[in-house]
Amino acid sequence: MTAYDVIVLAGGAAKRLGGVDKPGVRVGGRALLDRVLAACAGAALTVVVGGRRATARPVVWTREAPEGGGPLAALGAGLRLTTAERVLVLSADLPFLGAGTVEALLAAAGQPGREGALCTDPGGRDQPLVAAYRAEPLRRELALLATEYGGLAGLPLRLLTAELDLARVDAGPDAAFDCDTWDDIAAARARIREHGAVLDEWITSVKNELGIELDVDTGVLLDLARDAAHGVARPAAPLTTFLVGYAAARASAGAGPGEAAAAVTEAARKATALALRWEAETNPGTNAETKPDAGREGTGTP
Repeated sequence: MTAYDVIVLAGGAAKRLGGVDKPGVRVGGRALLDRVLAACAGAALTVVVGGRRATARPVVWTREAPEGGGPLAALGAGLRLTTAERVLVLSADLPFLGAGTVEALLAAAGQPGREGALCTDPGGRDQPLVAAYRAEPLRRELALLATEYGGLAGLPLRLLTAELDLARVDAGPDAAFDCDTWDDIAAARARIREHGAVLDEWITSVKNELGIELDVDTGVLLDLARDAAHGVARPAAPLTTFLVGYAAARASAGAGPGEAAAAVTEAARKATALALRWEAETNPGTNAETKPDAGREGTGTP
């Protein structure tokens, strides 16, 4: 894949969510921001524009000036830290964004004569925060807008996209799905629990939580569990147990029995906490959405 940097816009007041920390709201036990970061894990540099928080992988943080100055101001702040020829630009509230969409955007942005590419939603509307841009024309147009209007704060994104020659990528109904309201959050949470999707979503969440990069043949494991237990009622349980064991083995490689036991305990604790977060999302009376992960250290870097 072509080298690229990514800018994730994680600011904003989230007024339609009652002012909660929207990038930290969890879908499938993972913060929305972490789900977006997983889709662009191949970036050479990841810049997040917004308030610092715990993240699943290291990022560089910055803020727009003034804070709350809107998406163009945030984009300008992030762009100052990037060096790649292509820049992926994403909002932090895309629960179903995948690596396939990222690859499609980067490929479309590389077409001769194009200055970038953006996704269109099922209604045909452009999504400039699910996009890839060539850095040079992006810098040029932002500089022209700042000169014309005396700054970027408060300006709409359409002023930028109207001046660029952009390809359109139809990434289907999910890639551009964003979470602006609690109804959107509820719909996203329900969608990942649909039959045929829930196991993949759960195993992906567990692997991210435990820091495992492993392709799991869930069919083989489920067949084994079915044969051993004469039919598995809760298939997430044996799969999760396998991942816990793998993470513990990796963490304790070459260590003694005591260290291995501690590694199992720690991996199980993380997986248990993730499962409790999944359960909490089904109980409207909890406030799990606004609480930071207990005992989790932030890995984002300044």
